[in-house]
Amino acid sequence: MLPLDRPLLDEIAIAGAGVGVVGILAAISAHLRISRLRRGFASLDGSGKETVLDAVRRSGAETSVMHNDLDSLRTELQATRGDVTDALRHVAVVRYDAFGDMGGRLSFTVALLDDAADGVVLSSIHGRSESRSYAKGVKAGSSEQSLSPEEKQAIELAMRGSSKR
Repeated sequence: MLPLDRPLLDEIAIAGAGVGVVGILAAISAHLRISRLRRGFASLDGSGKETVLDAVRRSGAETSVMHNDLDSLRTELQATRGDVTDALRHVAVVRYDAFGDMGGRLSFTVALLDDAADGVVLSSIHGRSESRSYAKGVKAGSSEQSLSPEEKQAIELAMRGSSKR
């Protein structure tokens, strides 16, 4: 056996103790980090038992559900856009005096059209002793019945998006 040098053994023991202290400090640091992670995961599901993989899997599943929901919303949006093009959303009112001796612009024409300029034109002609109302179907901005200048103006204003009152 080799003779043991006492100062050398003391240095080795001190170095070993130093390495041990560093190891203990590293273990305490790791323990604190893990504790913080567990507290963070406890806020994810409330129990604190969820692992990182569980959280990632759950998040992936939720993301997949959201993608499916988004796809269905896109489909519904396309259907809604189709419905809106058929809605009578272009409206204009033109008021006028149908007869020269009448004042107050009591006669009017209303155009109610969809995006394809299909719809109806309603006219009310006000006279001294009577009022008459007319409804004419409109297809692509024109009608099978002849349109008055006021009805043509109402259609034009409705499709431009402005109204003259």
